Parts: sequence; C-alpha cells; structure tokens
Amino acid sequence: MHTESHSRLSAVALDDSAATDQPAKALLDELGQAIAQVNRIVLGHPEPVRLAFCGLLAGGHVLVEDLPGVGKTTLANALASTLGLDFHRIQFTSDLLPADVVGVSVYSQTNERFAFQPGPIFSQIVLADEINRAPPRTQSALLEAMAEEHVTVDGQQRELPSPFFVIATQNPVDLAGTWLLPDSQLDRFLLKITLGYPSAQAERMLLEQPDRQTLLNNSTPILNTDKLQLLIAHVNQVHVSSALLDYIQALIAASRQHAQIHVGLSPRAGLALLRASRAHALLNHRQHVIPEDVQMMFVALAGHRLKVIEQTDHQALDPSGIAQDILNTTAVP
Repeated sequence: MHTESHSRLSAVALDDSAATDQPAKALLDELGQAIAQVNRIVLGHPEPVRLAFCGLLAGGHVLVEDLPGVGKTTLANALASTLGLDFHRIQFTSDLLPADVVGVSVYSQTNERFAFQPGPIFSQIVLADEINRAPPRTQSALLEAMAEEHVTVDGQQRELPSPFFVIATQNPVDLAGTWLLPDSQLDRFLLKITLGYPSAQAERMLLEQPDRQTLLNNSTPILNTDKLQLLIAHVNQVHVSSALLDYIQALIAASRQHAQIHVGLSPRAGLALLRASRAHALLNHRQHVIPEDVQMMFVALAGHRLKVIEQTDHQALDPSGIAQDILNTTAVP
C-alpha cells in the first residue's frame, strides 16, 4: 500500500538521520538475543513478543488480553527473567485492597512511630496478573504509579524504581468474575496485545519440550538495568522526519472523524504512537522511523483507546477492527 510514497518518505528519514548517534552494535545484538530467548519460551507468538519489547523500550506499559491458558503470564515471566530486573507478581483477586498493591504504614511499638512497608508495586517489572478480577478501586491503585512513576501513601510521595514497567494480563470481559478497566487506566497502557492460540507446529513443540516453568528456571538474564536504560535513552534519539509527523497527525485526525467512533485518539495517544514507532525502529536497528514502524504500532496502540458508537442492532463493533480500517484508508502524506 502506497509503496512509492513509502520509499520516498523512508529516503527522506534516512537522509535526515545521518547525524543521529547510534547505540553500540553489541547492545543491539544483546537486545536481539533477549527477544530470541523470550520467543523460545513463549512459542508461536513473535509479534506479541516484539510489541511487548516495544512497549518496554518506549517507557510505557503493556496490557495483554486473552483467554486463560494461552501464555499471558508466561510472557511476563519470560520478560522479567530475560531482562534481569527486579520483579514482583501481583495476583489480582476480588478481595485485593489498594494497600496490598502500594504498601501501608505500620505502627512500631518499639520505635513508637509508623514505618512504611512498601508493596509489590516497588519493583522494576510488575506483573499485574488478571488485573480485571479486582474491583475498580484496587485497579486504580496502579493509575498514579503508571502515569507518574510514584505513589502517594499517607500524604507522602514515594518514587518508584527506574525503569518501571507494568505488564498486566486480563481475561476477556465477558468471562465470569471480571470488571471493566476504567478508561483513564486503559489510556495509561501504551499497547494492548493479544496472543491467541498457537499454530499447530508451535503447539506440538509445547507438548514435546520441557514445561515452560523449567525453561523459565533455566533462562539467564541477557540485559540489565544499565543496558536497558541506555536503550530507552537511544529510543528518544531515533529521528522522525516532518513527513512522518504529518502521517501520525493524519491517523489521529482520522480517528476523530470516523463515522463509527464516538471518542477518537487524544494528543497523548499521538505522543504515545510517536514513542512506540521510535522503539520499533530501534528494534530493527534503524535510527529513523519509516511508515511501517507507525503501522506496526497503530492498532495495538489505538484499539483500546477508541470509543465506538453503540449499535442499535446490539452488534458490538470491534475497536481494533476500526483502527485497522483507519490504517488501511489513511494515505501516507
């Protein structure tokens, strides 16, 4: 689609990016090794794995929605073990309280004072497992942390570690025992991805190989905090031409003008699309963004943010499908 325009736009971006500093080749090679290790654990889902890494490098958070048993938790665990970062898992349940997430001040009779006991949110990687099984009050405990990278407890602001990455899993909302995530919290997730069933070949490998927990236990950290922070810093240096910014603006505008959309993408979504596109470019060892980077990110970024118009015939519209339609019908400037 728009092949000639893509080539011309890519050439402009390449020329403009000549002066951009590039990360060390060894660091990018290690990033590739990290992706490969996660793919060996989470079989048959290379694109969701790539999207998860894009969310991490872009400094955002990722929501994984799918049926139970298709590998959502395994993906989060594989990321944590491969990145070599501090990790906590929070199992969201109907009786989970906000204090169970952020922590609580406990009175010490010995010192005759309150001492803050940090909750599991004080980790570099937080797996919020089955997040929509908890009521909205507890879900909202993550909101400040995801948006500001700090939490406020007893009126005191407490900084979270850096980097800070939330990967949340949720079951489809039509399953029993689930709650809808608030719109404000959905907007804090940079990307929403799905896994789906594996291919027949990948499923056969699942049956023949050791179980996933054994592979997780045997995996070794490939990256670390310093390396990851360097990669995140390089993402911000990836060049974006003015023509690419026109393309991003055109997609944002199309979402607001679409006949089936009640609420389109916000300016914050546009900034998120820019960051995610830069991260995808870096994953492909490029220091400039091309249209394909934007297109690879758009549906995963836009689908959970779009609010579609309710249909009178009770047939629900798929926001991700509408996002794909916007992508297909928006020309590259």
